[in-house]
Amino acid sequence: MGAALFAQYVVIALAVLASVAFVAQSRWPAGVRRARIACAVPLVRATRPAWMQRMGKWIAPRAMGGGAACGPGCDGCSS
Repeated sequence: MGAALFAQYVVIALAVLASVAFVAQSRWPAGVRRARIACAVPLVRATRPAWMQRMGKWIAPRAMGGGAACGPGCDGCSS
């Protein structure tokens, strides 16, 4: 397999992964949020190296405010 064909496969794989991530985020935001939390929690422990803690903070979703904008049917939106 030539380098050009390998590069083409890499570009296609990245496009497919981006599409899957977009659909998952738009259709199942609460599930994506739970998955991001599950991935980030082990990385932000105090015993981990600093670079791993930064990666965990980057993966973790933003904190949700339970203010007036969040109604009883809140599904995990960021508003």
